[in-house]
Amino acid sequence: MSQDLSIVRLVLDASLIVQLVMLLLLLGSIASWAAIFRKLRALKNIKAQNDDFERDFWSGTSLNDLFASAAQNAKFGGPMERIFASGMREYQKLRERRISDAGTLLDGARRAMRASFQREMDAIETNLSFLASVGSVSPYVGLFGTVWGIMHAFTGLASLQQVTLASVAPGIAEALAATALGLFAAIPAVVAYNRFARDIDRIAIKLETFIEEFSNILQRNLGVHPAQPQSATPTGY
Repeated sequence: MSQDLSIVRLVLDASLIVQLVMLLLLLGSIASWAAIFRKLRALKNIKAQNDDFERDFWSGTSLNDLFASAAQNAKFGGPMERIFASGMREYQKLRERRISDAGTLLDGARRAMRASFQREMDAIETNLSFLASVGSVSPYVGLFGTVWGIMHAFTGLASLQQVTLASVAPGIAEALAATALGLFAAIPAVVAYNRFARDIDRIAIKLETFIEEFSNILQRNLGVHPAQPQSATPTGY
């Protein structure tokens, strides 16, 4: 007699433990795909926001105007804009305290930007650890379901007088379905993790480069116009 070996039938006929394993893997796969789409959209927005601010920064707009715009756009700006705002804010606070030492001013602005950089990177890397966990753990969870299913299948064969391939196939297929579902959950998560890690590294390098460039601008401002450093423009040096 022919047997129904469709995926749905295999899942319904599997043991309770294997069904729970499959459900866990299915939920993990759905959650990882949701995280992937959110991260794709977030990284795309971050890149666009950084490019827009960098274009404004090198367009000749004064630092005061850029800072005022960044302060108003704090909630909707990109990481680069917030890093710039934190550096300028600390720089101006030190100037208001009548601190004129160039080293102190530059060190304060740089430390503020570095702290902001770490906060931004922590936010950008959200969900990466989850994707890494799904990618590394899912195959083993699926393998556990497979081993348990095979054990359950062979235990059921002990009561049979004659064992044929037809009697073994359904139980083995049910068990292997757990491994297949584990790979289905793991492969997209691993691919997405590698892609996002590479993109985030590029964003980090770009932000660090901006911190150095902006620090150089502040240093030149202090050397050329120590009394009015905020009036200079990024392209004027």
